[in-house]
Amino acid sequence: MDLKPGLWQKQTMKLAMTQELTQAIALLQYSAQELATFLEEKAIENPLLQVEPKHTRSLSEVSRGRKSPKMSSGDHDDKNWIEHIPETTGSIQDYLLLQLTDTPLTNNELRVVHYFIEAIDVNGYLGVDLDVVSEKFGIAIAEAENCLKILQGFEPAGVAARNLQECLLLQVEIALTLKKDATEEDSSRSPEQLLKTILSEHFILFAEKKWKTIAKLLKLDLKEIQQAYDFVQTLNPRPGAAYQNEKAAYVVPDVIIKTENGQLTVSLFDDTIPKVTFNESYYRELSAYKDREVSRFLQEKQADYQWIYKSLEQRRETLMKVALKIVEKQSEFFLQGPSFLKPMTMKEIAEELEIHESTVSRAVREKYIQTPTGTYEMRNLFSSSIQTTEQDQTSSTHAKQAIERLIKNENKQKPLSDQDIVKMLEDRSGIRISRRTVAKYREQLGIQASSKRRRFE
Repeated sequence: MDLKPGLWQKQTMKLAMTQELTQAIALLQYSAQELATFLEEKAIENPLLQVEPKHTRSLSEVSRGRKSPKMSSGDHDDKNWIEHIPETTGSIQDYLLLQLTDTPLTNNELRVVHYFIEAIDVNGYLGVDLDVVSEKFGIAIAEAENCLKILQGFEPAGVAARNLQECLLLQVEIALTLKKDATEEDSSRSPEQLLKTILSEHFILFAEKKWKTIAKLLKLDLKEIQQAYDFVQTLNPRPGAAYQNEKAAYVVPDVIIKTENGQLTVSLFDDTIPKVTFNESYYRELSAYKDREVSRFLQEKQADYQWIYKSLEQRRETLMKVALKIVEKQSEFFLQGPSFLKPMTMKEIAEELEIHESTVSRAVREKYIQTPTGTYEMRNLFSSSIQTTEQDQTSSTHAKQAIERLIKNENKQKPLSDQDIVKMLEDRSGIRISRRTVAKYREQLGIQASSKRRRFE
């Protein structure tokens, strides 16, 4: 081996990631909201770049073009606008404080319970330890516990619990009290009483659905534990969730597909993206100064505007190309529904469009497509192919739907194992997949294993 030092010439090719190229890539993967934010920030940096928000027509403007029955001034009463005021729900703290005003308490108890209420989280659970409260107010742990019991007697049932186990037990206690008041029957073997025992003594085993172990320990039938399990399904593990004031999330599609005379048409919905224009008047005004620094500044900002404008056009063109190719390959899906989704990968689209696979991935990132059968995230239209007995191919989405149908219609006393599903998929649908794949798809669908789906009647 020659290890002598020397000088050699070597010619190589490499792609330099310039700032402009990085910006073009970023713009392609931005969602409409991210892109609008980016352009607004750029407009602050670049005085030559003008951003004009596009305004969509309001519902009132749309309705002006439609004929509607005339209404006299007498018919236009207060009900019309009152009915359109959205119903609002106060926070869980507001609801608890309202009940606190009607509860007779000492001043010390009032202060402690009020502190507990302020520490309730959005799910209705207590967010502070009793020893902290004891130290803060200079009271014994037992006294803090008594104040907590007062709060736990408020509505909704299960509020102010310190964990899930206590939350469920509080609700079971209330159910037992109501049942005792309504009937004189012995409730020692009722689902509520059994559930209280199970939750108190064997909560972890019950959560893991190890019912045979519980049945042996408590000398119960599996049918009785099944009844207790059915009852726990009626309880609320998040008693404070109903009092959250969350605004509804709306999806604005980036691509719109319509059916006209049996043909699919594709268009981009870019009304939410601000319009970018060049500030010509500002450019002429500064150009009149004939200053070298000003000229350099204008030149940089003009080049920046041109790159942004070009990147936006390229983003629009790439998104349209990808959308057209998807529609071409998935026409049956858009016309007839989700069950007709064919196998399609990003690599396949990239090869047909002669672009890189990462470009397709960026183009569909956080983009939504509105179709005659519903609105979907574009990324979800891609799925791997699965071999069938007919030497054809089907999509993983179709396989998941078939698995879901089989489990939905199974005998709940003898649920299908993953191996049973493998055989039934091949026999009934011609889908060939392994047991591991069935288990993976089942977990993605949020379906438990057969041992945990079994019911004891």
